Amino acid sequence: MKCAFCQHPETKVVDKRDIDSETRRRRECLKCHKRFTSSERVREISLSIVKKDGRREQFEREKLKKGLLRACEKRPVPVEKVELLVDKIEGELRKLNTKEVRSIVIGDKVMRELKKLDPVAYVRFASVYKEFKDIGDFKREVNAIKRG
Repeated sequence: MKCAFCQHPETKVVDKRDIDSETRRRRECLKCHKRFTSSERVREISLSIVKKDGRREQFEREKLKKGLLRACEKRPVPVEKVELLVDKIEGELRKLNTKEVRSIVIGDKVMRELKKLDPVAYVRFASVYKEFKDIGDFKREVNAIKRG
């Protein structure tokens, strides 16, 4: 693998970690001695999402991540935690052993995990996911969180 800094073609692996369906390698360039991380993901069977209106689209890990990052925007939630959450949800979906998953299944998993991670991010996501119509919907959701 080429060095990310000087493009030298030879590097050595100094650490390797398997995280769910991804392998991360810490590498060191044999020329400039700088270190960088590379990752590889096993290509898995494609997963289709069945939307509320019956449309089907490919599962996109980045789309899930983008939605979570938007909900967590300006909140004290590290990007690494969002990455781990995306890994967890994708892993759970893949374990279902099906090629199609209803969007409600994903939404419910996201809601459950966001509630534990950050209540404000949870309410933000819920407002879009549950299609809140007015401030009363927000109040009901916040009161439900307070009740536990």
